[in-house]
Amino acid sequence: MSDKSDYKSQLAEFRKELQGVKRLTNERVHLDTTSRQKEDPSLSYRRKKAEEGSELIVDGLSTSQGELLDPEEKVLFALPGVQLRLIKRMQAGHLGWDAGLDLHGYSVDNAREELYQFIQSCKKQGLRSLIIVHGKAYTEHGKPALLKTYVTEWLQQIDGVLAFCSAQPQDGGTGALYVLLKRDTNRP
Repeated sequence: MSDKSDYKSQLAEFRKELQGVKRLTNERVHLDTTSRQKEDPSLSYRRKKAEEGSELIVDGLSTSQGELLDPEEKVLFALPGVQLRLIKRMQAGHLGWDAGLDLHGYSVDNAREELYQFIQSCKKQGLRSLIIVHGKAYTEHGKPALLKTYVTEWLQQIDGVLAFCSAQPQDGGTGALYVLLKRDTNRP
């Protein structure tokens, strides 16, 4: 019985942590269950966006944006299968980070290119935990965070990104994201 009550208390604690977090939309793939190969969710997202045709795809990343995010809005994204314990540790800032990228002052096009190159470089180096600083767009009060919106969209499209969430205040708060990359099984 103690396992069940422990689970319930952990679930209640997790739900409390998620208060105020806005769910990001994630297009999901409905795979044929008879297929032996699983399709990468980021690949299906890129395919869907490419089929829309009215947008430009650069480095596999869409130039269109979703719903604009508020500068103070917390974000959380995780692919299915990422352990809850790992997500909670990431949200608490307990994973640390192996590398970081600061996108302050970048145009949207330059930020997209820098982000893509940075993630690819980190994947090649076998890094798993990153921090991306996008800023809060405080140029005008009440103005949405354009770069934050794009970065959250792009991270969902990049192959190998398992999860991301808003950083702790000491690391930039809602102006930064902790990012978790897939472990490279080809590395020793």
